[in-house]
Amino acid sequence: MNAFSYRIQTLQPSAIREILKFTADPTVISFAGGNPAPEAFPVDAIRQITADIFESDPVGALQYSISEGYGPLRDWIKDDLYSKGIFNWNADDVIITAGAQQVMEMTAKVICNEGDAIICENPSFIGSLNAFRSYNAKLVGVPMESDGMDINALEQALKDNPRTAFIYVIPNFQNPTGITTSLEKRKAILELAYKYNVLVLEDNPYGDLRFAGEAIPSIRSLDKKGHVIYAGTFSKTLSPGLRVGYMCAESSIIQKAICALQVSTVHTSILSQKIVHQFVTRNNFEEHIANLQEIYRKKCELMLNCLKYKMPQSIKFTEPDGGLFVWGTLPDGDMQYFCKKAVENKVAVVPGNAFLVDEKQPTLSFRVNYSTPTDEQIEKGTDILAAVAKTMYK
Repeated sequence: MNAFSYRIQTLQPSAIREILKFTADPTVISFAGGNPAPEAFPVDAIRQITADIFESDPVGALQYSISEGYGPLRDWIKDDLYSKGIFNWNADDVIITAGAQQVMEMTAKVICNEGDAIICENPSFIGSLNAFRSYNAKLVGVPMESDGMDINALEQALKDNPRTAFIYVIPNFQNPTGITTSLEKRKAILELAYKYNVLVLEDNPYGDLRFAGEAIPSIRSLDKKGHVIYAGTFSKTLSPGLRVGYMCAESSIIQKAICALQVSTVHTSILSQKIVHQFVTRNNFEEHIANLQEIYRKKCELMLNCLKYKMPQSIKFTEPDGGLFVWGTLPDGDMQYFCKKAVENKVAVVPGNAFLVDEKQPTLSFRVNYSTPTDEQIEKGTDILAAVAKTMYK
C-alpha cells in the first residue's frame, strides 16, 4: 500500500544528501557539504561541561522540559539579541528549536495556508525550500544580484501573488551563493513587506562567521512594526549535532509556534540546551567566535586563491565576506556534465539547480564549500576541478 499524503508525494530527497553518498568513498574530496570545520568544535570544553551537568543535575538533563526552552538559555539569547537591536522586551519573545531548520518548518506551519505564496531568493537553501514545499506552499523565486534580491522583481512578485505569506531571505553570506544583502536592499525588502502587509523570515545561521568587511544591521533590527521573524542557531558557532536554534518574533507568533512545537518535538533536547548555556556563560564566547572567523577566513582565502589561479578565467566565483560557501558560474555549456565529471574524478560539488525554486530551470552555477575539507584537500580538489574545467574551457 502506497497511500502517501499529497504533501509528501511531491517531496524528493535532498540533492545534497544524495551527492554526499558519494563522499562515503574516502577517496572522494567533498566540496559538497555545509558542515563546520572539524577543528572548529570545542570538544574538550563540551566534554567537561557535559560531565559537570551529569554530576550536578542528571535528572534535570534527562527529564521532560517546557516547550519554550530552557529558561537560562532563553534569557541569554534575549540579552544577546537585545544588544544587537533585534529583541524588544515589550513585544517579542524567543523559543528554542531543534536547529534553525525547525524555525523554517514551523513558520510555514503557523503562517501559511495551502496555496499561499512564499517568496524566496533564487537560488536559496534547499532545506528551507523543502520545508515550505511540505505545506504545499507556492514557491516564487526572485533572482539574486551581487548585493541581494532584485528589488524590482521582488515587488513584481508581491503584486503577482496577493496571497503571499512571507518573504524568505538569508541576508548574510547566503547559502548557496555567499552573497551578502546590502543595507539598502535590507531596508527595501522591509519597506515592501510593510507596503504589501507580508512577513519577512530572516534566516541568519552564518552572521557570526563574518571574517571580512563591516557588519550590516539585521533586517529585524530595522523593523518597527513586528513584521520580521528571526531564525538563529548554534549549529555553525558551536555544534550542529546538538540541534539547538531559536526563533525570535512578535509574541503572538511565538505563542502559535509553541503550539506547533507541542505537536511535533514537544521540546528541544534539554541536555543540548544546558550544554549550550554552560558553554556561552562559562567560556569567552566572543573569543570562540573570533577563532572560528579566523579558521574560515584562512580556508576561504585558500579556496578562492586556488580557484582564481587554477581554473579557467571564464568561470566566475563569488567572494564571500563570511560563511561557508562560494558560488561558481560557468560561461556556457553543461553544468550537470561538469559536476558529473568532477565526481567521477573524485571531487563532489553541488549542481546549482538543487537550490532553485524550480529545479528544472536552466543554470550554469554550482556550489563549493571550503569549511569541511582540509587545506590539502582544497589544494588537491581544486587541481582536479581545474583539470576537468580545462577540458571544457580555455
